[in-house]
Amino acid sequence: MTDLLTSPLHAEHEKLGATFTAFGPWNMPLKYQNELDEHRAVRNNAGLFDLSHMGEIWVNGADAAKFLSYAFISNFEPLKVGKAKYSMIAAADGGIIDDLITYRFEEDKFLVVPNAGNADTVWEELNKRAEGFDVSLKNESRDVAMIAVQGPKAAEILVPLVEDNKQDEVYNLGYYAATMGKVARTFAIIARTGYTGEDGFELIVYNSDAPQLWEELLKAGAEYDLKPCGLAARDSLRLEAGMPLYGNELSRDITPVEAGMSRAFAKKEADFVGSEVIRQRAAEGPQVAITGLTSKQRRAARAGAEVFVGEKKVGTVTSGQPSPTLGHPVAIALLKTSANLEPGAEIEVEIRGKRYPFEVTALPFYKREK
Repeated sequence: MTDLLTSPLHAEHEKLGATFTAFGPWNMPLKYQNELDEHRAVRNNAGLFDLSHMGEIWVNGADAAKFLSYAFISNFEPLKVGKAKYSMIAAADGGIIDDLITYRFEEDKFLVVPNAGNADTVWEELNKRAEGFDVSLKNESRDVAMIAVQGPKAAEILVPLVEDNKQDEVYNLGYYAATMGKVARTFAIIARTGYTGEDGFELIVYNSDAPQLWEELLKAGAEYDLKPCGLAARDSLRLEAGMPLYGNELSRDITPVEAGMSRAFAKKEADFVGSEVIRQRAAEGPQVAITGLTSKQRRAARAGAEVFVGEKKVGTVTSGQPSPTLGHPVAIALLKTSANLEPGAEIEVEIRGKRYPFEVTALPFYKREK
């Protein structure tokens, strides 16, 4: 069996008593004490996450924006410096290889952040697709760490640690915007992004600097009841926020159209990898749709549970659990569009051989107050 990769913060997690789990090729913290307490900390105050398993790929060169517009489904040429874009990379047959965030730091300098389990595949695909473009690619996925501060108190914790008179700039960063600067004596990329449905920041630093920054953030967050959080809380938070997870909602089996991403290429004229199939699917309409489900009863639907209308199977649950914030079960499912299920429609989910009533619900389940 291949040894799992470990984060540069692994020793810090051990000190905090973390329980670990395999996540793709990585051994990452699942939880520290109680995942429900961690979840609630992010909703009410703040949580600290180690996201060092994520990939980081630099794309530089005169054709960088043009290349990314070919490699991904979105158009990157209009993206402003200092901004980020959520997009997808598709295979030639239209299947989703990964969903990812790309930041533009200069006219010809971009940072692509793929998911942990797909980072190597995305790196290989980008190298294949770079032929004929004036670009250079650099993979720093094993050289840098990512730490996230998420929650309504995130800015109050982070901003006082920002140096060189950049505190106002960081405090006023818009959503999906990024800058570079020093945080607690550590050079970092500072992005106002996240995967929890709350305000927050993601910090990318060199591996050697990660332990010090982690400690400084824990110290600064103590008065705000900040808690270190693992993958269990991250998953329940993103589920409440209706955010898809690759391997659950997203896969090679569906196209970006089924994922609700047709807007990404709706006004795009240039071709991109998979564009012929994906545009055809957009014209025909999606065959399945990522859909929210809720229930008033206590039994939660888990991934793999089948969804029925009467005796007709109409889909499959891809993620589900009791919502710590809302107090009732929530789930995301891939449902057939031919079933014409609008919000409010009553369906049943089969759980351990018995069917339970659920209701089709618009996503997200939870939305923070501005």
